[in-house]
Amino acid sequence: MFQTDEHKSKKDDKNPSANSVTISPYNFDHEGNEAWEVGKQIASAQNFSRMLANAPANYLTPSKFVEHTLNKFEGLLGSPSGDGAYAGGLVKIVAHDQKWAEDQKMGCFLGVARGSDEPPQFLEIHYNGLEGDNDVPPVVLVGKGVTFDSGGISIKPASGMGLMRGDMGGAAAVVGTVYAAAALRLKTKLIVLTPLCENMPSGKAVKPGDVLYAKNGKSVEVDNTDAEGRLILADALVYAATFKPRTLIDVATLTGAISVALGPLAIGAFSNSDKLWVQLDRAGRTSAERFWRMPLFPAYKSQLKSDYADLCNVGKKGGGSCTAAAFLKEFVPANVQWAHLDIAGVSHSDGSDKPYIPKGMAGKPVRALVEYLRTLPTQ
Repeated sequence: MFQTDEHKSKKDDKNPSANSVTISPYNFDHEGNEAWEVGKQIASAQNFSRMLANAPANYLTPSKFVEHTLNKFEGLLGSPSGDGAYAGGLVKIVAHDQKWAEDQKMGCFLGVARGSDEPPQFLEIHYNGLEGDNDVPPVVLVGKGVTFDSGGISIKPASGMGLMRGDMGGAAAVVGTVYAAAALRLKTKLIVLTPLCENMPSGKAVKPGDVLYAKNGKSVEVDNTDAEGRLILADALVYAATFKPRTLIDVATLTGAISVALGPLAIGAFSNSDKLWVQLDRAGRTSAERFWRMPLFPAYKSQLKSDYADLCNVGKKGGGSCTAAAFLKEFVPANVQWAHLDIAGVSHSDGSDKPYIPKGMAGKPVRALVEYLRTLPTQ
């Protein structure tokens, strides 16, 4: 059973996870054994995502996130090739630093990151299971990676702020997904991007009223520094588009509004593609990680008007999850099939589903994303 007792001096001896337990299928045929192995790999990937999201923020800084990822992928990597990159294996990983982000003109990402003493990282992972077929466009997954979100200058209330260690749940989920894809040798071409930083108040932090410039040149008025996830995702989405993806999906603990709308039972899905929505809906039903399609009406963009910049980072009325999605849409090319998955409502479990999903960060939607990739045609 998955438990979050790493930092407890006394472990629960009654819990099987505290001991070495080997579970094997009994009297399965070949097909059953294969399904068992698939399930084990997906479970390992989701538990890795849970571990990352559950880790205290002082033990999971952006740099530590990269370190844990490299350790998890150890058997799938090649050799270090310089500049934080690993190449030559089944998976290629590059950990970009702040200088790289500056060269990429990621002003929104860097604007959020500058309030913290922890240096930002931009993690890039490539997996190609198509046997060298480089002409097929990739699926790109982008995960929000705020390893601790205090709200910045627009600081959050103290109650429950500790859960903001899990504000990188989107990054954890997409990294878990690419791990499963590689471990299962899925016939797909996948790129995962995770901008990693903290959102902290300090003398260097971005302030309400500041204007930041995204990688695509659009200016953004920061009306609320606690709406930081969409800022770092904006730059990541623009960068993602440079790979000319067949599909682009971002995953983020983005808004409290989605929790109000859907509670803990469904992931809010926004998409510019009916086809992609049908594929995600089917994968969610199969994996028991359900999605619910939310509106992405053009009128939501009108709530993002700013007197000083191209966009404001928050809407002026209700529908907070919808205006957040409308904001992200401004950084996705119109010809790219895209979905935004707001996982804020499902990212944490209160333990009522024990032992299937114990108390703590849930690691969703790793299973649904893996199912989506497993059933996706290669062309």
